[in-house]
Amino acid sequence: MEHFVVSARKYRPETFEDVVGQKAITNTLLNAIQNNHLAQALLFTGPRGVGKTTCARILAKKINQQATENKDEDYAFNIFELDAASNNSVDDIRNLIDQVRIPPQVGKYKVYIIDEVHMLSSSAFNAFLKTLEEPPKHAIFILATTEKHKIIPTILSRCQIFDFKRITVTDAKEYLAKIAKNEGVEAEDDALHIIAQKADGAMRDALSIYDRVVSFSGNNLTREAVTENLNVLDYETYFKSTDFILQNDIPNLLLQFNEILAKGFDGHHYIAGLASHFRDLLVCKNQSTIELLEVGEQVKTLYFKQSQESPQDFLLKAIELANECDLKYRTSRNPRLLVELCLMQLASITFDGEKKNAKRFIIPAENFISTEKIPSKKVSEEAKEVIESNEHPEPKKETPVAVELPTSEEKEVITETKPQVDLNKRKKASGLSLKSIQQKKKHEKEIKERLAIPEEELSEDFTEEQVQEAWKDYVKKLTKKGKKILASIVDTDKPTLVGNVIHIELPNDTMRIELQKSQGELLKFIKRKIKNTSIQLEIDVNEQVQKKYAFTTREKFEKLKEKNPLIDKLRTTFDLDIQ
Repeated sequence: MEHFVVSARKYRPETFEDVVGQKAITNTLLNAIQNNHLAQALLFTGPRGVGKTTCARILAKKINQQATENKDEDYAFNIFELDAASNNSVDDIRNLIDQVRIPPQVGKYKVYIIDEVHMLSSSAFNAFLKTLEEPPKHAIFILATTEKHKIIPTILSRCQIFDFKRITVTDAKEYLAKIAKNEGVEAEDDALHIIAQKADGAMRDALSIYDRVVSFSGNNLTREAVTENLNVLDYETYFKSTDFILQNDIPNLLLQFNEILAKGFDGHHYIAGLASHFRDLLVCKNQSTIELLEVGEQVKTLYFKQSQESPQDFLLKAIELANECDLKYRTSRNPRLLVELCLMQLASITFDGEKKNAKRFIIPAENFISTEKIPSKKVSEEAKEVIESNEHPEPKKETPVAVELPTSEEKEVITETKPQVDLNKRKKASGLSLKSIQQKKKHEKEIKERLAIPEEELSEDFTEEQVQEAWKDYVKKLTKKGKKILASIVDTDKPTLVGNVIHIELPNDTMRIELQKSQGELLKFIKRKIKNTSIQLEIDVNEQVQKKYAFTTREKFEKLKEKNPLIDKLRTTFDLDIQ
């Protein structure tokens, strides 16, 4: 097996023209050499992997080159590199000072490169001061460091300082594309862009990541291979999340977040990336500012398209919520719950289903429930426990059951099938006003119309089983319309037939009143199903049924624990109390 040389060493720049992303510094150094304006001490500072040591070596070689001489001539014996991390004592500096006094045998200058100079001790810095300020004519010092603030001011004042900047994503991507072409690797533009982003401005890190990914995927470098190998969340994840948020699709959004966590990603990383994504969408609102995004041209198009679909008010609120979640994440005892609540709030910003009184509104769960594939018996049992334990049930307190998430088309169907007349939502008026009298008459007329017997008289024979089947069909119809509470009331008891009278028992008067309000529609439906218009309905209140299902909070918990013992484990894990 041949010896492998990593790309960071193999493609280390040999000239100033090969240095990536530091044009200002390289041009300055070239002009200083040509015009003989080179300082006796130079300080290269900046983050890791941006070319400090490389530029120092190129400069040291360039200083001794003459225009009439061979450019490839080696002056390595005039270049001395010192690692200050392991040679940081006063004795090491004294040895260096002794070497400085000796002039070069070939060439004009002796160049001393001191890397990681911030590691020198205070005594070593002080011993170096005089020599650094007034060295021999043939000596030039090049100091390199990543932490300029650790160098004493007296050293800084004696050096000409060059601040190296981080390599931009575009420059890093172009350099990686050049290397991939030389190596015969087919690399997608998005794949190289992700590598450049992951490097965070360090060219050496970018080359190391490139070698790793090429070892994983071979000569075909794709975006999927890069994201899988680096375990990063790419822009596609955030585009998908934003689509779910704009569609108010909370279930799919939470499922996507669960998949992200299952892949090993941190929730903090996800919510911070989502906030950055909203920022990018806000920036893309104007085409002139799209250039602020450090992404490829294809991705810029996707950003611009989604930014036009995202209202500005939504983006501002979304950024506020995401940043707030980002700040609270580290101090939260349940960070996953924090992120999930934030996602539900984000998906509820553009919801127009009802008036949002709460500041942090979340779409009610019943808006996403579809019961077409759920057995009616199961729904009945679960709903019975909830309704009969509380005379005024709320939708959010219904026992959760396994449901199928509705599509956007199903939501539209449900919306269209809602009855035009809703007696429970009529406007209130003063009891002494003329308007209230008119509304009362109108209300009575509507009740009469609902209770009206069809014009066509039907008298076919029917059985109790047919009535019960029609009763179940009406429950399904109510559920499909979204009237889940009324459906649960109707399905509370199994109807019995005595002659032409349907008997049903309810546990309390509240449920009886609610059923009486809609018994006209119920009877009309059953009459059509059994083809007999002489049928009647009688509603009774059985107090024993109420007692049967009137559980305390502790009894409810014990009953649920019998069905699923893991509930008790959940209670102990989160240290919950039963009130």
